[in-house]
Amino acid sequence: MSETITLSLTVNGRGHVLDVPANTVLVDLLRERLQLRGTKPACDQGACGACTVLIDGVPTTSCLTFAFVVDGRSIVTVEGVAVDGLLDRVQRAFHECGVPQCGFCTPGMVMLGKALLDREPQPDAAQVERWLNANICRCSGYQVFRRAFGAAGAGTAGAGDPG
Repeated sequence: MSETITLSLTVNGRGHVLDVPANTVLVDLLRERLQLRGTKPACDQGACGACTVLIDGVPTTSCLTFAFVVDGRSIVTVEGVAVDGLLDRVQRAFHECGVPQCGFCTPGMVMLGKALLDREPQPDAAQVERWLNANICRCSGYQVFRRAFGAAGAGTAGAGDPG
């Protein structure tokens, strides 16, 4: 039988106190306990980036992160990127650029793009390329991701909308 631990964390701006087995990984906590299914488990090795979430603003693969690591911390999942029903500039750019291919990598790419643009509001092509190396797209849609990250950084996605 696994030891149980109590965690206190904030997910998408909402506080939670949860008792979980000590060996729980964050992706399972998010999907199974909190019913936030946008975070996708794929490789379970931290290589593909589909399960990327932001922990205190830092992009992190949730398949390799034990839940106890996030005790007292703030997590943002793809469900928490839009605020009051308004898409974030990265989400708007993805929509306007027609990013979704199969859609499996999209949540992780959105989180990666948000983290990049939060750090560097107008990234150059080299910065976008370095950040894109953190996630794998099975459909090879990297060109459209580059375009969307650029549009979001240039402020041309959803011009006039907040975010």
